[in-house]
Amino acid sequence: MSPYILSLIIAVVVNIIFFLIANSKKTDKFTDLSYGLTFILIAFITLIFNRIAYGKIILFFMIFVWAMRLILYLTERIAKIKKDSRFDNIRNNPKKFIRFFLGQSIIAWIIMIPAIIYLSSDQLAFNIITILGFIIWLIGLIIEAKADEQKYKHKNRTKDKWITTGLWKYSRHPNYFGEILCWVGIYIFVLGSVSLTKALIGLVSPILIIALLLFVTGIPKLELSYNRRYGADPEYKKYKRTTNLLIPWFKK
Repeated sequence: MSPYILSLIIAVVVNIIFFLIANSKKTDKFTDLSYGLTFILIAFITLIFNRIAYGKIILFFMIFVWAMRLILYLTERIAKIKKDSRFDNIRNNPKKFIRFFLGQSIIAWIIMIPAIIYLSSDQLAFNIITILGFIIWLIGLIIEAKADEQKYKHKNRTKDKWITTGLWKYSRHPNYFGEILCWVGIYIFVLGSVSLTKALIGLVSPILIIALLLFVTGIPKLELSYNRRYGADPEYKKYKRTTNLLIPWFKK
């Protein structure tokens, strides 16, 4: 069976299983868990069903660490807040709820395409491009993890003000910048070992994650929420005017 078809089946099956559990309990607590596990299982099964090499083990480690950090962080967060407001209009509607799970299974599968290409390949190189990809991934992971930690601690201290300290002093969404770097890094890690055709196919991964975070589910929804809550506050207007949207940089 094609590794792409197998990976798609894995993604869909995992999310249907978690949908059935979440729907029966009418809870949001399994959405992030199923998302993270989809990446891990796709990477693991693709790895073990093909020739194992050091580069593949490193790539699996990169995906595993990224996904586990996300799972642990989001699981702890949902355990604390009890429910995710994103699902207020769909958790009691099975048709809408399963569409969410199926949608995230497809998204995870597309994002994983460069990794699937690499993990199912027999001709691998380990060169400066590979090392560069790993470094970019590592920087992204550190930024994403630190930004999430800073925001989590801030929310525990105060719920009445947006965060303006740490990485958030230099970017309004540094966690998303870190996540983009992680997947750009993984794409570059793979780039040194694939043909031009596969490299072009694999571009769908970083393009999708950037598009989602910049234009669909990430930044637009948070910016809208913040505007509703703080839009009349002069301090927030100044923060928004002087702080980069995504890439951490000095104040304008």
